[in-house]
Amino acid sequence: MVNFTLPQLRAIMDKPKNIRNMSVIAHVDHGKSTLTDSLVAAAGIISMASAGDQRLTDTRADEAERGITIKSTGISLYNEISKEEISDEAMPKDSEGREFLINLIDSPGHVDFSAEVTAALRITDGALVVVDCIEGVSVQTETVLRQALGERIRPVVTINKLDRGFLELKLDWETFYSNFVKHVENVNVIIATYRDEAMGDLQVYPEKGTVGFSAGLHGWAFTLPQFSRMYAKKFGVAEEKMCERLWGENYFNPAEKKWTKSGDSDFRAFNMFVLDPIGKIVQACMNEQMDKLNKMLTSLNIKMKKEDLELQGKQLLKRTMQNWLPAHKALLEMMILHLPSPHAAQKYRAELLYTGPTDDACCTAIRECDPKGPLMLYVSKMVPGADKGRFIAFGRVFAGTVQAGVKVRIMGPNYEKGKKDDLNIKSIQRVVLFMGRRQDPVEDVPVGNTCGMVGIDQFLVKTGTISTDENAYPMKDMKFSVSPVVRCAVEPKNPQDLPKLVEGLKRLAKSDPMVVITIEESGEHIVAGAGELHMEICLKDLQDDYMNGAPLKISDPVVSYRETVEAETDQECMSKSPNKHNRLYFKALPLGEDLTNLIDAGDITPRDDIKIRGRRLADDFGWDIDVARKIWAFGPDIVGPNLMVDATKAVQYLSEIKDSVVAGFNWVTKEGVICEENMRGICFQILDVTMHADAIHRGGGQIIPTARRVMYAAEMISSPKLMEPMFLVEIQCPESALGGIYSCLNRRRGHVFEENQRPGTPLYNVKAYLPVAESFGFDSDLRAQTAGQAFPQCVFDHWQLVLGDPLSEGKLRDDVIAGIRKRKGLSIEIPPLDRYKDKL
Repeated sequence: MVNFTLPQLRAIMDKPKNIRNMSVIAHVDHGKSTLTDSLVAAAGIISMASAGDQRLTDTRADEAERGITIKSTGISLYNEISKEEISDEAMPKDSEGREFLINLIDSPGHVDFSAEVTAALRITDGALVVVDCIEGVSVQTETVLRQALGERIRPVVTINKLDRGFLELKLDWETFYSNFVKHVENVNVIIATYRDEAMGDLQVYPEKGTVGFSAGLHGWAFTLPQFSRMYAKKFGVAEEKMCERLWGENYFNPAEKKWTKSGDSDFRAFNMFVLDPIGKIVQACMNEQMDKLNKMLTSLNIKMKKEDLELQGKQLLKRTMQNWLPAHKALLEMMILHLPSPHAAQKYRAELLYTGPTDDACCTAIRECDPKGPLMLYVSKMVPGADKGRFIAFGRVFAGTVQAGVKVRIMGPNYEKGKKDDLNIKSIQRVVLFMGRRQDPVEDVPVGNTCGMVGIDQFLVKTGTISTDENAYPMKDMKFSVSPVVRCAVEPKNPQDLPKLVEGLKRLAKSDPMVVITIEESGEHIVAGAGELHMEICLKDLQDDYMNGAPLKISDPVVSYRETVEAETDQECMSKSPNKHNRLYFKALPLGEDLTNLIDAGDITPRDDIKIRGRRLADDFGWDIDVARKIWAFGPDIVGPNLMVDATKAVQYLSEIKDSVVAGFNWVTKEGVICEENMRGICFQILDVTMHADAIHRGGGQIIPTARRVMYAAEMISSPKLMEPMFLVEIQCPESALGGIYSCLNRRRGHVFEENQRPGTPLYNVKAYLPVAESFGFDSDLRAQTAGQAFPQCVFDHWQLVLGDPLSEGKLRDDVIAGIRKRKGLSIEIPPLDRYKDKL
């Protein structure tokens, strides 16, 4: 039975100090959804018996069928904490009363869906990081933890799947303990690497209660403070002191009843007082020694129902452990004591979230978590609603109160303060709360809560900021850790379904934060995603949900390349304008890998202070200081990794043609000369310009095509190269499968650069680079080679030069480039140089 009502929930939403917004993040299959079930069961939404098997937060049919989470799901839980669980002294100082509201978001662990994780992290303040006690910290654990720390989110850790250690592997206690120590150290290393100075110490320690130990499937968990409460009375020691003794190098000798700092591993306090009692109960339940079990239950004073004691094996174990160490108690205690409330978290997150000045009304309201201030709300994703094709905007209120029926300003990601584009002033029809599989309507939602809004989906594409203040700046857009590199062309089988397809693609773009939809000049509709699985799910959604099952023709996946140059030439290129009155002299040079990556990461942007940026380029990359201060543009799309610099000396009226040249530059960087792909890592220098004295003869129509031609020429003589995207593949496998992995990777131009054995397991971790172009069908091929023993995880890692010269004959020019050009409807031969470069 649900143990809270909507009015109760609504009342507690007004106390921002008693709210916890948190997301559950981890590597794929480490048990996030299973663990979330225990918390949902504690609030009475599902029964305790089905917790762990039901996975309430996997709402879609294909999620249940595949057993993976695809979309992140929000759910609001109400919990009342009793005095026994947390004493009055231990309660957080700023909380009002003992009722807490937990807004929980269960996120996917699969690499392809890490955009969903980013969207979940933006609207939460704390993260529960789940680590598998056997597999330990994996690639994806590191990726999501890094994302969380970048958003200034406080982590707590739980080490999950202890039941596997007790039942399948039957590890001895010392191995258990050393595994735990290792996992905690690994997590702390990642936290220390990426931590933000403003946050103070974020590392997690079992003895301080920031690390829990759980078995999600069986619904039990514990923290060390819980055990120290049980033992403190018995030993007559203070709880804090007892807690410190339960971890680390502390040993208890039962014969002499003394504590020592060294001793036999059987006497280690953690093994003796924590693992041993659990191990005894596990043994008694599995071997059905009922008399032994009853004795233990009475000594722990656990009352169990008669019908529960008639269960057998794992069911009996699950019920017993749920009664003794219920998972929700340990997890709730960690969340309430160690994760920040919105009131605390927004103080240090405000400056990171808000793009405007840090002292205006909106930012102050965010910092102080003020329910009466101007409304500031960030929509992080769109959730498909009950009616086909409509979406509910899901987001979090950072300041003010959101109400239905009030006119608000809806700012999209391209909105700039003072301009009118991407701005709509509309009213919200309804405000709803997310409860897992259903939504409940409420009148208004105050600051610090997550909620859904109906009726504004046609004004937002994926994300946006909603405010009531005219002077509000939008909130910062999210930075995704993966980029969409896999592309498919889709077309309907029956031409009359074309309008359906266009409509369906619009909806698909809304429903997924990562998907990019473009229409090529040849009229193809291109869907770009982060990986093979991601594409499969998107195309399935498109066909079944957004197009009512109209059949589609889907091309083979294609990969986007990048064009770059390798060498700087000493000759300059000149092009004349169509009326022969203007000449532009240019040259192209490579930016270098380090600088390109800095621009990609957003460390060097067009918005930086000119002098500081110039000094940095001069000091770190050896640029000429005058040139470094005269960067005209970044491209493509204003922030791309190509530069246009003015290296001219004393040219009159140069600023008059600046806009035209920059327009040409943006056009060129979007479509390079080799196969009309984006450019990357090229710096174009303007060396000299001769112009007609009369302004009418140097308009955009004269300059833009000339600038385009001269840049193409400059690219062609500076030994151009293609770059292809590379995946970082991490594979877990037993030793016997290594041979299959190597042969599989060699056939696909992959190379292994690291392989190490996991201490204490027969498994190996292999890391390799694999070109994205070769990765289609890699999963199934690898499983076939290794009899299903190897599990690959692919993440986009970097761009790498393709071997071979695109201008001379060979496989690269005649297969790859010809294929791309043919697909785009261009002539198959690369145009000759003299089409672009004019003679004097």
